[in-house]
Amino acid sequence: MKLIGPFKQIVTLADLPLRGKLSDEQLQVITDGGIVVNDGKIQKIGNFEVLKSDHQNIEVETIDGEQIVLPGLVDSHTHICFGGNRANDFAMRNAGKTYLEIAESGGGIWSSVQHTRNASEEELLRTLLERIKFLISLGITTIEIKSGYGLDVENELKMLRIIKKAQGQTKAKLVPTCLSAHLKPRDFDGSNVEYLNYILTEILPKVKEEELAARVDIFIEKSAFQPEESKDFLLKTKDLGFDITVHADQFTPGSSRIAVEVGARSADHLEATIDEDIEFLAQSDTVATALPGASLGLGEKFTPARKLLDAGAIVAIASDWNPGSAPMGNLITQASILATFEKLTTAEVLAGMTFRAAYALGLEDIGKLENGKKADFVTFKTDNFQNVLYNQGSLKADRVYIDGNKAE
Repeated sequence: MKLIGPFKQIVTLADLPLRGKLSDEQLQVITDGGIVVNDGKIQKIGNFEVLKSDHQNIEVETIDGEQIVLPGLVDSHTHICFGGNRANDFAMRNAGKTYLEIAESGGGIWSSVQHTRNASEEELLRTLLERIKFLISLGITTIEIKSGYGLDVENELKMLRIIKKAQGQTKAKLVPTCLSAHLKPRDFDGSNVEYLNYILTEILPKVKEEELAARVDIFIEKSAFQPEESKDFLLKTKDLGFDITVHADQFTPGSSRIAVEVGARSADHLEATIDEDIEFLAQSDTVATALPGASLGLGEKFTPARKLLDAGAIVAIASDWNPGSAPMGNLITQASILATFEKLTTAEVLAGMTFRAAYALGLEDIGKLENGKKADFVTFKTDNFQNVLYNQGSLKADRVYIDGNKAE
């Protein structure tokens, strides 16, 4: 057992509701506080001197200078296991080339598939661990990671096995998701439906057997999989015992409704979501996940987060870090920019990167600083927690704790 502190401010996010809009006045902020950690869990939070007096023989980890504490951040949507680089895609897109023109010139998702298939397991693991280390340095302690650049049995399993191996080499919690339904690979001789059936019969049984992922994702879009075939696939996936999530409404509306109808954990992207589907999402338990990094990378409009929150939806914010449309990977920077354009309160942004994102992953023991929760938290050298978003990512995390211990 140990006491960590004192902290100028501890922003607990305790007692905040799961859904809907939030005001900054709802934030619980403990000043001159400390955190008692025992066996990887938070045992008590309160005034540092009082806690020190109440626990006479406790180990004390003293924090020098003024620092604030937030719950460990949760990035609930990433594609950080990949080979290669698509800087040329970005340059071509900014020069006015269309998605189709970029794909026809050798870019796009298929480029990442080829690079990932050709990369050795050692290279993929090394670069994945480098990206995980970077995310931890930002204060992110829980990271969802998708497959989806393999698109056949051998390479999808290769990706998921590497993610599993990475879990043994990092303190961060990794949440693997099988995204074999990213798009139909060019070398698959058959229709979309036949490829989805191939995933159901050839890939997912092996994923389940090896316990490589408990979640399945699909990209519903004109350029990927169509609504009805996707809905059938998702229902069959649920029957196999997987949680499901959906890439929804990125360029065209309608697929977020499917996500709700099949009981998906989350519908991610939503840049093209229309008002009637906002209401549909708001009345469900499906998390609406905004991915501002994709908007910035593609020059597209942002997820209508303000409308979603006002309607009562559960809104999370994730980075979508991937080699094509969202190469930045800095969640705090992206969320700060989203807040500016969508007029989100600090409380709404912090909730979206913590307990609301955790809910999208089915995790209940993270995202808030409360007694009994996992002792994952991040500190910043500042006297005011508002400076974290105000500085739009330039104020770096100072200390990152996972299970109550500093992450190196």
